[in-house]
Amino acid sequence: MIYFERGSEEDSFSADDLKQGLFTALDALGRVKKMLIVPPDITRLHSRAGELTRYAFEHDPGAVSGILPALGTHYPMHEKEIEIMFGDLPKKLFRIHDWRSGCTRMGEIPADFIKSISEGAVNYPIPVTIDNQLLDGGLDCILSIGQIVPHEVAGMAGHGKNLFVGLGGQENIHKSHFLGAAYGIERIMGRIDSPVRKVIDYAFDKYLNSLPVVHAITVIGKDLEGASHVRGLYIGSGKECYTRAAELSRKVNIQVLEKPLNKIIVYLDPVEYKSFWLGNKSIYRTRMAIADQGELIVLAPGVGAFGEDREIDALIRKYGYKGTASLMKNVTGNLDLKNNLSAAAHLIHGSTEGRFSVTYCTGKLGKDDVESVGFSFKPLERMLKRYNPDVLREGPNIMADGEQIYFISNPGAGLWTDKARFEMT
Repeated sequence: MIYFERGSEEDSFSADDLKQGLFTALDALGRVKKMLIVPPDITRLHSRAGELTRYAFEHDPGAVSGILPALGTHYPMHEKEIEIMFGDLPKKLFRIHDWRSGCTRMGEIPADFIKSISEGAVNYPIPVTIDNQLLDGGLDCILSIGQIVPHEVAGMAGHGKNLFVGLGGQENIHKSHFLGAAYGIERIMGRIDSPVRKVIDYAFDKYLNSLPVVHAITVIGKDLEGASHVRGLYIGSGKECYTRAAELSRKVNIQVLEKPLNKIIVYLDPVEYKSFWLGNKSIYRTRMAIADQGELIVLAPGVGAFGEDREIDALIRKYGYKGTASLMKNVTGNLDLKNNLSAAAHLIHGSTEGRFSVTYCTGKLGKDDVESVGFSFKPLERMLKRYNPDVLREGPNIMADGEQIYFISNPGAGLWTDKARFEMT
């Protein structure tokens, strides 16, 4: 069932367009007595989900029983982040997802299914565990708000992933992430269907189908000047809204280049990117565009940690981004990594396999820290002067000395790929 849909490659929603689109959908639902809103956290600041959350509250404040950000493994949002993303919504409404111990097991996806969809890459069952707060019997609407955009684990982010991973338990997260990594990041990114998406669909069809979920999905694209626009809004209770949003996202969020790039500069907004766990989107989303022996330079003023979770941070420091072969051997031989497969997946995704180099320019981690995990380091202030994000244009730039670079202001906004590599996968 689709309650509202509008979108095209040229569309540009005003704030009022977004509000009226959501109100149209909520009116079509009829009387809602108890709603739980599930937006993404600050790491999806530009999704417009904060704005849509405010509109949902404005539509019927008395119906909103809580706001539960889909944290996944990320740090809980602090008050300042809530204010930045959600404005003056009452703080008492906000709840915290506990991915390690706050979930209920609903069932299990069998190993033979996982083996089949992964083409033998992995052979284990995946339990379906979900945040206890979604199982409140009094809820008659779970409004899941998010953005469809190319994603390294699911192919396209959003829709059921917002709940299955964003509000899932540790085994959901660990095993689904490792499934994607073992299958191959470059075979997944930007695909509407993928092994991980099949897992999410299985979980919802068999175990989570009683949840009163309504998905509100944005598609965000940039114009030639680098300004962001809402190109689409799709609101519905089934998968059709995902499919239509994903089809539009493929058109507006995937930049297919005629030839590989020798040097890419990525800027990480310090409000949104505070860790390598998030900042490595700069690697995931550009790896298919970088030429062999090319260089990726990451300007990361807010990055001060490796993981968003203390245990995962320690694992990243211990094992580093040393390539798939090394990681697979360590998963087999080390219980700490075997019990945290999402960390293993992250380390695989962030490894260049020796094909290109990555230089991190961090504001809060030093040279020894960065080099210890397998990346190069350069001082942030010096590199910000060389590659000033306030001056560079989105896409190709020619520096004063003739150096040719490609600048990306937010790697989470899309996927960049060489035409030949994308058509091959």
